[in-house]
Amino acid sequence: MPPSKKQPGADPGLSQAVASRTAHVVHLTHNDLDAVGADAIHRMKYGTDGVFTIWSSVGKFPSLFSLVASSPGNGDTLSISDLGYHRDCESITLKARTNGWKVEWRDHHRWREDEVQRIERSVDLLHIDTSVCGTGIVARDLAPDTPLAGEVARVVCDYDLWKNTDPRSAVLGKVLQRKKNREHVRDCLVSGIFTDELIEREYAGIKSEMDDAMDRSLRRATIIGTKYRIAFAPLYGYPSETAHYIRDRKKTDIEVIIGKDGKFSLRSVPPISHLVAREFRGGGHPNAAGGSFNFTVVERFTWWLFKKSRHFAEFVRAAELH
Repeated sequence: MPPSKKQPGADPGLSQAVASRTAHVVHLTHNDLDAVGADAIHRMKYGTDGVFTIWSSVGKFPSLFSLVASSPGNGDTLSISDLGYHRDCESITLKARTNGWKVEWRDHHRWREDEVQRIERSVDLLHIDTSVCGTGIVARDLAPDTPLAGEVARVVCDYDLWKNTDPRSAVLGKVLQRKKNREHVRDCLVSGIFTDELIEREYAGIKSEMDDAMDRSLRRATIIGTKYRIAFAPLYGYPSETAHYIRDRKKTDIEVIIGKDGKFSLRSVPPISHLVAREFRGGGHPNAAGGSFNFTVVERFTWWLFKKSRHFAEFVRAAELH
């Protein structure tokens, strides 16, 4: 099979690997616990050798989607999970279909009705359900009669939907803050294992590191806003946990955890995260989303030095319209 045509910014090694795959399912998914759970269930259904997995950040999703779509599909399935709508996806999906892929898309982010209608026309399956995590959708579709798949979905949804009732989910969620652990945790879940020596050791190390990172973020946080009490804080790692840490101690309504390049993770008590994030080239869930302030070179320097930004006022205005 000839290698696929190289896409802008694509990894030629990955392009070749997709083109020469032996698996009949390519699973393009996110890079967190929800993605790992979804991939475990794909492997329960299709077997370990039957799935070629690609982990993707939200930002890299369009380019990776295009990379796969440009490769000959040969009637195989491109299964997308835990990744939301992007404006380029309609044309990429049509390209995938033209190249012989069967496209299935399962997601739990919020989509507008017009976005659903555009993608529905060009995929074989589109299943969106905001009431569960992505793993929950995959489990219902691919392994409805498999008890282990149901248990994996319950544990993953406990973490991803912030229920926090199952201690196993908190451990696994933290362990997967380190991408090196993805395949190990995934393979454990396929076998019905939710903890082992490696997972416990990684968790202990991460917990210590995380406590230090959250304390540093809290010390540099700026809290402003009238309608909502909004915290802006630098990211030193662990955005979700840092947001909760600040909320617990400062009684905030919205937490914006900002990286050095201006990309931010957003958490909110009012269900508006996805709406505000869209104002800043992002998106997500009503209570958890992400976007970017698109810092200039000078703004990156001032953010690094002072942990202040002109974008704070812009964000507050956008949030308080909702």
